[in-house]
Order: sequence, then C-alpha cells, then structure tokens
Amino acid sequence: MWEVIARKRAIVPVVPGRVARKHVAAVRGVAAYAVRVADLLVWIDCEMTGLDLGKDKLIEVAALVTDPDLNVLGDGVDLVIHADDAALDAMPPVVRDMHAKSGLTDEVRASAITMAEAEEAVLAYVRQFVPNPRTAPLCGNSIATDRGFLARDMPALDDFLHYRMIDVSSIKELCRRWYPRVYFGQPAKGLAHRALADIRESIRELEYYRRTIFVPLPGPDVETAKSIAAEL
Repeated sequence: MWEVIARKRAIVPVVPGRVARKHVAAVRGVAAYAVRVADLLVWIDCEMTGLDLGKDKLIEVAALVTDPDLNVLGDGVDLVIHADDAALDAMPPVVRDMHAKSGLTDEVRASAITMAEAEEAVLAYVRQFVPNPRTAPLCGNSIATDRGFLARDMPALDDFLHYRMIDVSSIKELCRRWYPRVYFGQPAKGLAHRALADIRESIRELEYYRRTIFVPLPGPDVETAKSIAAEL
C-alpha cells in the first residue's frame, strides 16, 4: 500500500519499510506520521440556487482533503461559478436573501469561471493527495444533496470519489438520540452559507463528536471487540 508522510500542510510519498522509517527519521522539528492514502478524506460543500436537480444551478464549490485525524492538507479550493441573471432571479426568496447577505450573488455575477474549469480545479487539488480513483470517501453535512449536483455537473469528480460517504449529519442525528448532553453542547455554527466556511465547520463538528462520543484511542483490544460483536 502506498503511504504518505503528513507534515503540516504537505504530504510526501514514501515506500513502506526501512526506507519509510529512514524518511520519517529525517524529518526534524515537525511531527510526522505515516498515513495510508486510502484513509484520506475528501470534504466538499456546494452552494446552489436551490435544491431542485431539475432546474437549480451549482454556483459555488469548495474542497478540502484531510488526513484521518482531520488535519487539512494543502490550501484547498473555493470557486464561484458564473450563472446568468435568469438563474439567479429564479431563486426562491429564502435562497435569494441568503446568497445576497453572504455576498455570493454578486460574486456569481462577476465570476468568469465555468463549470468545467471549476471541476478541473477541484480534481487537480484532490489528486495532489489522492492519486487513485474511488479510494477516498466524500465527507460533509447532508452530503447526499451536494453529491447529486456533483454527479450532474461534475461527473468526472463524482466518479473519482469513492461511492461511500461520511455524512456528519448522520452522526449528529445519532448523537441527538443517544448522547443528548453532547448534542446540546456542540459548538455553535456560524451559518455563513459559503462553501469553504461550511466545510471547516463540518470538520470541526466531526472533531467534536470524535472527542466526546467515540471511544478514545486506541479503542478496545481485539478480545473486547470480539466479545462485543458476539453479544450483538
């Protein structure tokens, strides 16, 4: 399995075994650890003119790749895609007000970025860290909605991602039912309704759940895990 060394915001391919250990030893002054490429996570958030795949437009897309410990790799991408006035004028009132308040509507009108250019830029960023297709899951909040627009408008990007998804909203719903004190104590969201800001909040939310409801690392030993499985 190809591995990488995650260092701050960069990863470096290395080979397993003795060479990898030497490479790690050569990294001085920075905490370094081996990360399997298959364990990386691709976070994407979209802003649209509405939620109807039959008529609404994708107008902003942002992406961040993280390691399994939720450290962001690279600078990410955040792209506003041009849409014509007809598409913007057709937005429902609540969406029109939301995008006007965030400044997105004006940025969409001023943007010269096409859908194809945005897709190419996101793929280029993701491929810096995830070289092989269908290995990294798509992550975010209520991510099925975003994936529907990606499948329609950015099919190459959608095809590059693993079919599995990590939906932080699913964990939120379980937390509300099983750990209500944790649920009501979660950090407040800024509700910026901008793609990159929303991704960062999704990552922060998952980190909160990781610290509050998941079993602390390294988790149960093998025998304990087998015992629990046998009880179910």
